Amino acid sequence: MNYIARELESKFLEASNAFRAVLVTGARQVGKSTMLKHLAKGQKRTVVTMDNAMDRELARKDPTLFFQTYKPPILIDEIQKAPELLEPIKIMCDESDERGRFWLTGSQSKKLRELAGDTLAGRLVTLKLYSLSQREKAGAIGLGPIDFAYASLMARQTNFSPNDVEKVFEHIWRGGLPDAQELSEDMLSVYFDSYIETYLMRDAVDDNGIHDTEGFRRFLRACAALTGELLNYSTLAQAAEISVSTAKEWTKVLQGMGIAYLLEPYSNNELKRLVKTPKIYFCDTGLAAHLSRWPTPDVLMSGAASGRFYENYVVMELVRAYECGPARTNLTYYRDRDKREIDLIIEEGLTIHPIEIKKTAAPKRGSTRQFRLLDSSSFDRGPGGIVCMCEKPFPIDERDSLIPSNIL
Repeated sequence: MNYIARELESKFLEASNAFRAVLVTGARQVGKSTMLKHLAKGQKRTVVTMDNAMDRELARKDPTLFFQTYKPPILIDEIQKAPELLEPIKIMCDESDERGRFWLTGSQSKKLRELAGDTLAGRLVTLKLYSLSQREKAGAIGLGPIDFAYASLMARQTNFSPNDVEKVFEHIWRGGLPDAQELSEDMLSVYFDSYIETYLMRDAVDDNGIHDTEGFRRFLRACAALTGELLNYSTLAQAAEISVSTAKEWTKVLQGMGIAYLLEPYSNNELKRLVKTPKIYFCDTGLAAHLSRWPTPDVLMSGAASGRFYENYVVMELVRAYECGPARTNLTYYRDRDKREIDLIIEEGLTIHPIEIKKTAAPKRGSTRQFRLLDSSSFDRGPGGIVCMCEKPFPIDERDSLIPSNIL
């Protein structure tokens, strides 16, 4: 498989020029090692992986000798398997002002976050890589996060093919794990079964101390069935035959592993009666589709859950885009006790962009009336709109537009 350029590359290289150490985390098999090894080509940078048993044993037993053998600048893959290296990395960071001395990758784990945060505070920047976005698959990277002004939407549209619902649901159903992209439908099912057993179940046991593996499998399937809905711990607990407290703990585990994404509710002092329950999404829609046993893209597209999977896809495309962008951005959703809802609110500085998500090519323009709920907010209201299956951007009013989902 040819290398697929990643949007995080430019942000990573910028961070490498600014910090002594850079750590890329993410779920298993999203392409962390592949990206950094690609960027290391042509550099005089040592590359070593802790998957190698001999190197891992050396790192654990004699970190000093390890760094005499493998000198910086260095890329250390799967650093969470040899946390003994973090303390000497700290010392070497303090001894030299050289930037980018240490490139590290690590699958998301509670232990790695704690150790790296405590040991390398002030010396390390952590970036998060998700599975492939639709932009990366299309080779349309470098555009930056979307600007919701109509003129900017029209300019962005020129970089993409027309919106196509079959292509969108092929992307949703297949997901973005790089090794899954060229597999047949039959082999894709085999791949996800192996992914769950080889990575998710092993990490649940080894890294998180979960011994009720059958309960955890049921819990995974229950979370996938609820994707795009309000997080209901009682429903999850009942489906997985576990306690509510265990459901809460396992949800945190899925977040920590980079499998689940919780979209928090919007909060504002001027607005009362807002719900406080997050919504649950899967970071990779392909994994969610497999766990929910949708056999083909067509069946998923015409199924009862198609709208929720479409919403999951839109939310995670935006999460990916803003993760790679330069500005700090907060994504939330609005829902009050009268069940009035705005699917997504994007907070950029002091400006908010309200977004509705509809799996249709011709959504009702009245959907944007809910945006008035934000008029009493202390934020400035910027352009927003309805993300949908329309083929090109179209103005709804002076601020809002119909936005094709494939240009996100």
